[in-house]
Amino acid sequence: MRVLLVEDHPKLAMTVADGLRQEGIAVDVAFNGDDALAHAVSTGYDVVILDRDLPGVHGDDVCRTLVAEGRPNRVLMLTAAGTVADRVEGLGLGADDYLAKPFAFAELVARVRALGRRAPFALPPTLVHGDLCVDTTRRTANRAGRALSLRPKEFAVLERLLAAQGRVVSSGELLEGVWDDAADPFTKTVTMTISRLRAKLGEPPVIETVQPGGYRI
Repeated sequence: MRVLLVEDHPKLAMTVADGLRQEGIAVDVAFNGDDALAHAVSTGYDVVILDRDLPGVHGDDVCRTLVAEGRPNRVLMLTAAGTVADRVEGLGLGADDYLAKPFAFAELVARVRALGRRAPFALPPTLVHGDLCVDTTRRTANRAGRALSLRPKEFAVLERLLAAQGRVVSSGELLEGVWDDAADPFTKTVTMTISRLRAKLGEPPVIETVQPGGYRI
């Protein structure tokens, strides 16, 4: 899942972004409304976490624009404006969910994942290939009944490969979808993650390398 976090307080933005990344979610950060719209044009996000009171283009106008342009992402407003009237107004602008500050981080993660499951190209609840099974809701994986202990990025890569249903997924596509725009495009991160994932999946191998620079189940 790839998320755009739009928050003008840098410390809060980076704290939330780091927490989401630890949950295996790729996060890009924008600190104002103009930057948010620029990101939305160039990248397909599953969820946009949007503050309302933003410098530049106001958060309400960002929401209106995303909805008017038919962007497939879901919008979660995360804002200090938390009265019933504020929530009603935010949802009326086209937001899919609304969470007031201060908030419990676990609830934010749960709401982001719930919105991700409602996205147009959401993953099915279960991905299966032979004796390999991934539960995308519970975030668990097993092979031949053996539970797999996967790191968040390993799990996300496996999700992407299984969801492709035999299509070759390039390293660039994995880097963009599983990591975020802070990732170095020349890094060996994808290769190293695939290597660890193969070791954990065991024999017989299920991940095939397809030259140049792609993988498939």
